[in-house]
Amino acid sequence: MPTHDVILVGGGGAGLRAGIAVAEEHPELSVAVVSKIYPMRSHTVSAEGGAAAVVQPNDTLEDHAYDTISGGDWLADQDAVWAFVNEAPKEMIQLEHYGCPWSREPSGRVATRPFGGMKIERTWFAADKTGFHMLHALFQHSLRYADVVRYDEFFVTDLIVHDGRCWGVIAIEIPTGELHVITGKSVILCTGGAGRIFPFTTNAAVKTGDGMALAYRAGVPLKDMEFVQYHPTGLPGTGILITEASRGEGGIMVNKHGRRYLQDYDLGNAIPVDDERHPQKRTMELGPRDRLSQAFVHELEKGNTTDSEYGPIVHLDVRHLGEAKIDKKIPFVRELCRNYVGIDPVHELIPVRPVVHYLMGGVDTDIDAKTELEGLFAAGECACVSINGANRLGSNSLTELLVFGARAGRNAAKLAKKTKTIPHDELKEQIDATKGRVTSLRQSNGTERIADIRVALQKTMEESAGIYRDEASLQTTVGVIAELKERFEKVKVADKTKIFNTELTAALELGYLLDSAEALAHSALARKESRGSHQRTDHPQRDDDKYLKHSLAYKVEGGAPRIEYKDVVITDWPAGARTYGVQSGLKRDKPAEATAAATPAPSASSDKTES
Repeated sequence: MPTHDVILVGGGGAGLRAGIAVAEEHPELSVAVVSKIYPMRSHTVSAEGGAAAVVQPNDTLEDHAYDTISGGDWLADQDAVWAFVNEAPKEMIQLEHYGCPWSREPSGRVATRPFGGMKIERTWFAADKTGFHMLHALFQHSLRYADVVRYDEFFVTDLIVHDGRCWGVIAIEIPTGELHVITGKSVILCTGGAGRIFPFTTNAAVKTGDGMALAYRAGVPLKDMEFVQYHPTGLPGTGILITEASRGEGGIMVNKHGRRYLQDYDLGNAIPVDDERHPQKRTMELGPRDRLSQAFVHELEKGNTTDSEYGPIVHLDVRHLGEAKIDKKIPFVRELCRNYVGIDPVHELIPVRPVVHYLMGGVDTDIDAKTELEGLFAAGECACVSINGANRLGSNSLTELLVFGARAGRNAAKLAKKTKTIPHDELKEQIDATKGRVTSLRQSNGTERIADIRVALQKTMEESAGIYRDEASLQTTVGVIAELKERFEKVKVADKTKIFNTELTAALELGYLLDSAEALAHSALARKESRGSHQRTDHPQRDDDKYLKHSLAYKVEGGAPRIEYKDVVITDWPAGARTYGVQSGLKRDKPAEATAAATPAPSASSDKTES
């Protein structure tokens, strides 16, 4: 039974940053990175556009905080947002020291590009393979530390919980099929999102809500799960993302008539043309993702979309950027279009449609990444701290991995150092029960096929809990999910072998998907308002009196989850109109820590990152 001080579940951006934080500040501690895939295959690697942090001289921490809070339709916790924007510049510079090759201006200064909902160009990028380079830098740097031990291709089936505390994980070693118990004094969930509960998504096949479901089953609530972000530009048929960077560089959206249709919709991104900080007028394509996706639905209803083999589409036009700029700024977009659609965006329009991209909700944590369960922490997309509120701004997520991954690592290490012993003898009962459950599933001869249940789940989620929802559709979905959970009890695993039994892991992932979808659908049904990405056609207005609160979904064995609420943390700006680039005359005196953190960013950039 291997034992470590800190256990990380997931080897992507948040997990690796957490592991590095532990190793750098507490080299005497042992860290386990338990991942169902090789870390460099984690979904972080596929992020394209960039990561947000204040670095430009015309930008401020206040601007970044306000954009994030307003963009989240006022559901973000403002103390968490301030921690995020304060620590972001330092983390980005630190990542360059680890080897991330940020793109640069001719002067040598770090380059930034505009992104949706950001009034100022604050998105750092590495061409359009930002996640790839970030994950490479983190992974390579983690190799420096001998006490960071990797368990690659270990599939976590359960958290070990005893006496109100988390003491480790139980995992299947995929190459051998053997069950392993890995104990620890702290556990951090960094498993990513659950986009695979929908049929058309940018998410990799591994993003099945593992960490969310593990915490949910252990009694930790899932927070704000009703908020699902659709990205407006996914490739039809594949779900592959055409990065927002393509619009940040000047790409435009057109309907079947060639009309730049976003001019017909209120995107909330008005910018005074004469604003001294914004010499270039922001384009309508850089409105928030939820509103661009909603505009697509309205175009569909008007008959302004184009029919295709994979359903209705509109087009993204980048031809006017020219071949040289496309190859320099968004070369991966050109590569994806050639390989998966057979077109060259230098000369042809790119077919696109909204695609599920990100879950704003996740495991409920506080500002220090702690959950309600002692010993359990979470960071990254599987967690909800919450800085994203009802709609995440593009390019905040990659920075969030760094800031809250590091916070989770430091706080988990502090707890591990205070914990003297692990009660191994008292854990035996749960360990034996888990081993029995996995063995029973492996030997199952039920009548239900995994694929049938998964397809039925994705179908009902897309039809009833998509961009627009209402009472009737959500009631239908919660009923279907309850039926599918009953069918899951009769699922058949035909492969009885142990070695690389991917059918067994697919069955376990299906269970995670069902739990995540259950929390999402019930949270959406309970929130009777429209806010951000949660749009109820039967309750079209935002209702701050009743729902300026976070939803909390608690698992109830044998029944529907219990939905509770807790207040949003508001420290500076009361809820107001959701606009981009207009602060309604509100200005804020930054706290001492914000002012102190604001100073090093530009100077460190000019000192360390200019050539």
